[in-house]
Formats: sequence, C-alpha cells, structure tokens
Amino acid sequence: MFHNTCGRKGRFARVMGMALAISVTLSGCSTVSDWFADEEELEIRRLKPIDAKFTPSVKWDRDIGDGVDHYFSRLRPVYAYENLYAADRHGSVVAMNPESGDVLWERNFAVFEGDGWWDSIARLWRSGASARIGGISVADRLLFVGTENGVVMALDYETGETKWEASIPGEVLAAPSADEGILVVNTGAGTLFGFDTRTGEQLWRHEGDTPPLTLRGISGPVAANGGALIGTPTGKLQVNLLESGILAWETVIATPTGATELERIVDLDTTPVLFGGTIYTVSYNGTLAAVELRSGRIIWKREYGSYRNLSIEGNSIFVVDNNSNIYALDRRNGVELWSQGGLKSRSVTAATPVGEHIVVGDNWGFVHWIEQETGQIVARVDVGGDDEDDAIYDAPLNVDGVVVTMTRNGVVAAISTL
Repeated sequence: MFHNTCGRKGRFARVMGMALAISVTLSGCSTVSDWFADEEELEIRRLKPIDAKFTPSVKWDRDIGDGVDHYFSRLRPVYAYENLYAADRHGSVVAMNPESGDVLWERNFAVFEGDGWWDSIARLWRSGASARIGGISVADRLLFVGTENGVVMALDYETGETKWEASIPGEVLAAPSADEGILVVNTGAGTLFGFDTRTGEQLWRHEGDTPPLTLRGISGPVAANGGALIGTPTGKLQVNLLESGILAWETVIATPTGATELERIVDLDTTPVLFGGTIYTVSYNGTLAAVELRSGRIIWKREYGSYRNLSIEGNSIFVVDNNSNIYALDRRNGVELWSQGGLKSRSVTAATPVGEHIVVGDNWGFVHWIEQETGQIVARVDVGGDDEDDAIYDAPLNVDGVVVTMTRNGVVAAISTL
C-alpha cells in the first residue's frame, strides 16, 4: 500500500520520510513495501528492464471519487459523443472533457435514508451508503447506469438529468448494452432483462440457470444484429432475440470437470466479442472458442482460461489468461502467434488495442505497451505509484490514441505517447 520512493512522493512517503532516512539506504528503485514482502512477492513486484521505444506521459489526471476500493469491479470509463464518462462504486457519475479532464457535469447517487432538514444538512459532510455502481454504458444519447442494488437508470448524456429509473431483482455487475432501442441488462441472479431505452419500460426477461458456485463477476451482454449475446455461469454461450428475449440458440463452450465445486467452475465471465459473423468467448476453466453467429456452431476451440475480456485487432485476438500471461492468436484458426510472460502474476487487465500496440494495466498501477506484431513490451508508465491501492483494475480505454485508465482509488488518468 506504499508508493514508490524513487518516483513521485506518496502520502506515506511524505509523512514518514524523515524517519526512514535515519537508518535506511535504498538502492535502485526499491519500494518501502519491499521490506515486508517475501522473495516470491518481490519477484512479481520488481519489473524487469525493457528496451523502451517511446516514453508515455500523463496528460492529465482527476480524482472522481472513491473508486472501487478492494471490491471486484468492471466499472470502466466510456467514451461517446466526444465526452468521457466515468463513475465510482460509491455513487459518483461524472462527464468530462477528454482533452483536459475538466468536469462537464456530475451526479452523486449515494444512498441517504433520511429526508428531513437535518439529513439535508448532514449530507454536506456525510457520504451516505454506497450506490454500488457496477457498470455504465452510452447509447441513444443516454448514459445507462446499473448497480449491485438492482437499480437501472438512464441519464441525459449532456446534462446528467435522470430520464428514467427501474428496479430489478439481482445485481448488475457488468455494463448494460443497447441496440435498436432496447437496453439489455444481465444480473448475477442469472436473469437477462430487456428495456425500452427511451421510456424504461421492461419489455422482457429471460431466466437462466445459476450453479451453486460461480465467479463474482458476470458476462457483459452484447446487443447487436437483432440479438443479445451473453456468456453464462454454466459454461454456455447463448443468443436471445433482441425484440422478445426468446432464446435463439445456446452452445456449450466449457463442461465441468473435477471432484470439487471449485474445480467445476466453468463461467463464461467475459463479454463476448462479435467480429463479422463470428463470436469469440473464453471460459474461466480453460476454453477459448470461435462460434458462428447464425447457428451457434463452434468453428474452433483452444485451451486458454481467462476471466478477462478478449480484444481483437485485424486478424489477431488478444487473450490475458488467469495467470496474467498474454497471448496473440490468429482469430481465423486459433493458431498462437506469440506469448508474453513478463507480467505474470501481476493481475494484468484485459488488453486494449491502441495503434500498433496493445495496452494493459497491472496491480501496482503500471501501464504497459506491447507490440501487436512481436509481443515485446516496448514502453510503460507508472500511474499508481507502485501501490496496490492504486491498481489499474480494468482494461484501459483508447480515446483517439490517448490511453485513459482508472485506478482503484478513483483517479482517472489520460496518457499520451506523443
């Protein structure tokens, strides 16, 4: 939880700097927390030198709230209509200028129980109960917000004004998705919902199966081509008709194996990727598959396990596995092109294509650039001060070549390579 003493000074370093200087001499870029780590952890924490080809720099950063703290979350910023939108788990939702980070509007959805005059005054210094925001998305000139409390909201993208609000049974742990005027929301209870994007009217619901033991996260839905694509905790990829919610087809991607419930986890916990007429998905227990959209026929399968989202650029598909090894495969046949194990065990995020590179964040607040062609790490920048509290916990965002990340403590940063 301490900042790098060779980089920017962290809060702890500022307070304790004099005491540390009395008896300790640090060499290289050691961190204060190195003193309390075992050799295995030190091996993971200490990054190996790279032959840097360029030097990224933080263009701007802004603290938008409390972040996601230590909770599992896929709460990622969104870029749409030339605005940048971000939220923290507690309840802050912010629209920003992507060039400067300036706030355009801000809403706070933290929960306050009382509505008397004293409660109104108390809100000036109390933060309220967490709204537990789980995901945001933008479509039809609306910003959609889903929460773990089972609340779905639509806000005006220009002003933040609430247009409608609905309550559903189940936690929303992934960003909703909209197409053709229908908003699709997935829940941890295994139920998929369809809403009218303009009015908030519930149009349909589809009940799914949930095994006794599953991962904390859920698959984000993809609304496209008249269907709602979703991965299930039972290891299936399914497509529901967008207009009615009726199941069009489902295909088994992964089957349970092993003697214990833990060993038998087969969640498809990632958002499916639709590219052309093919859907790509990956299961936690080790199955990466390409599936034909029209029929559900499996085109190819490979043995890679992940709970991180896949990404595609050109003919390459990029996978970050459960151990933070990074792979590039030919999306047409699943042939492995290269692998990168230099960030193993650093809780690396999903990869985001940016120009000729893919970009990932890690558990200590570093952002890394990897060449798409070779898999070589060619640049990195320290956003979180080598601090697990400021980890980059979800995939960076590509905003016209500028990389936008968010840390666990709620700092949104824009990184330029120019």
